[in-house]
Amino acid sequence: MSKDLSSKIIEFNQNLSYNGELPHGFRVMNPFLDLPETMEVMQEFYKKFYNDNKKRRFIIGINPSRKGAGITGVPFTDTKRLEHVCGIKMESVRTHEVSSVFLYDVIQAYGGPEKFYQDFYINSPFPLAITQKAKNGNWLNANYYDYRELFDMTKDFMIESLRQHISLGLDTSEVYILGKKNAKFIEKLNQEANLFDKMVVLDHPRYIQQYKFKERELYIDEYILALHQENDGLDVYL
Repeated sequence: MSKDLSSKIIEFNQNLSYNGELPHGFRVMNPFLDLPETMEVMQEFYKKFYNDNKKRRFIIGINPSRKGAGITGVPFTDTKRLEHVCGIKMESVRTHEVSSVFLYDVIQAYGGPEKFYQDFYINSPFPLAITQKAKNGNWLNANYYDYRELFDMTKDFMIESLRQHISLGLDTSEVYILGKKNAKFIEKLNQEANLFDKMVVLDHPRYIQQYKFKERELYIDEYILALHQENDGLDVYL
């Protein structure tokens, strides 16, 4: 008997690790090892929304933030959205993440989490949180493309990670890339590994929340339009 999608995703997360090199001053956070409750709520989430074998379309972020998937194990989902929208409470920690706010407004506009997650799967080329040590000693979120050396060191891992996501049974004819800079680097990976047929590029939720907040309703409409449109063979840049 074949595994359902939730079982495949949970198995991927249970085996997730990065053992490669990193530039000096960078480190990787693995929430599934660092916080025991993360593994529990992650499994509950995927069993709730992915307990079938329906093919999903792939939404690709950058890499998890410390307060989103870096805690909950669910991409673009802080503990507030996990509890109040998805109905899964995390007891050991509380987080608020700005990208999660915007994406869940999109999810609500799409028809709610049950409908949205029936159609889409979200993850990242680097599916673990990357942090960088600041001059004051604090560890801050970092993107895999922040430094050329960081990208070069993680590139092979990201290609393999994307291949593993695709092997879950995702639709690769049209994927959605969050962030225009992210898209440039995903395109490099795609040229090398031939992963996707078409990339639809959307502004990243954090950029919208931070710099385009007054126009966020327009961006929500653009997301909904892009997610609903049929594959017409054209690249779309919003």
